[in-house]
Amino acid sequence: MRRNTLIALAASVLALAIAAAPAQAEYPEKPVSFVVPFPPGDLEDVLTRMIAEDFQAEYGVAAAVVNKPSQGGPFPGAVSVATAPADGYTVGSFVMEVPIIGSEVGIPALEGNLFEPLGIFVTYPFVIATSKDAPYSSMQELATYAKDNDVALGHFGSFLLPTQATFAASKLLGFEWGSEASAGALDCNTLASGDFEVINTTIQQIFPCLDQVKILASITQEPLKVVDGVPMLGEVTPELALDLWNGLFVHKDTPQDARDKIIAVARETIASDRAKKLAEDTGALIYWKDEEQSRQQIETDAATMAEITRLIEAE
Repeated sequence: MRRNTLIALAASVLALAIAAAPAQAEYPEKPVSFVVPFPPGDLEDVLTRMIAEDFQAEYGVAAAVVNKPSQGGPFPGAVSVATAPADGYTVGSFVMEVPIIGSEVGIPALEGNLFEPLGIFVTYPFVIATSKDAPYSSMQELATYAKDNDVALGHFGSFLLPTQATFAASKLLGFEWGSEASAGALDCNTLASGDFEVINTTIQQIFPCLDQVKILASITQEPLKVVDGVPMLGEVTPELALDLWNGLFVHKDTPQDARDKIIAVARETIASDRAKKLAEDTGALIYWKDEEQSRQQIETDAATMAEITRLIEAE
């Protein structure tokens, strides 16, 4: 009898302890931030905002895009994701360079391959553009002009694949840039101000002033749908046939439940009519690659980046 009494007492104490313990909150219970390490307005920003809006509607918590542009490219913005708690409340919307070379750029907070993909959702066109009145209208004409004139190149960061491809193209075409520098924004005003003669940017950044610029080449594997007659960089220099993508990433220690809920919303957003309309209007490829497909894409692109590095460093 005494043994049964002790067992019953222990069970009662355990039940009281369980009842008194605070229930573990179900994700999400507080605002979620989607970090875009570039200025507002580009395709990855627009699509990430759609995902954030749908996440807020689905789960009833605030969700918003936080833009963190920097002259250091996407890496300072990526640090804010790497150093946030790995709980699913800070999500990175990253270009390919963050997972591929982020651990190699010398920023301690990014060392160790900290990020894992939830999914890749857009391939969008980078372009090499100049002012309408520039004395060259093609990469070949630029190469000829740059042999006798200093041409300043603006880009989002020297480590970024589009920038590296542009460096490699100049080497293959036999000219050097007079100067080059990164900038937080590369748009219509950048060219109008004369800060740079040529910019490596996305089509979305110069969309409002397409009638005032010349696009020398697109860094894509398909012709631009929104501008006729623009050659792909891979046509000018076959070694540089590239596509650029953006995806959602979280810290590797993020719980699977949080990952699954973010993925479920993002997948529906990317399949929505408004995402399809954005693709039609901009020429971007909008789709959803799952976690495993994204990992495979990262491996393939890491090999491509290694080849571009070899071209740049070759004597």
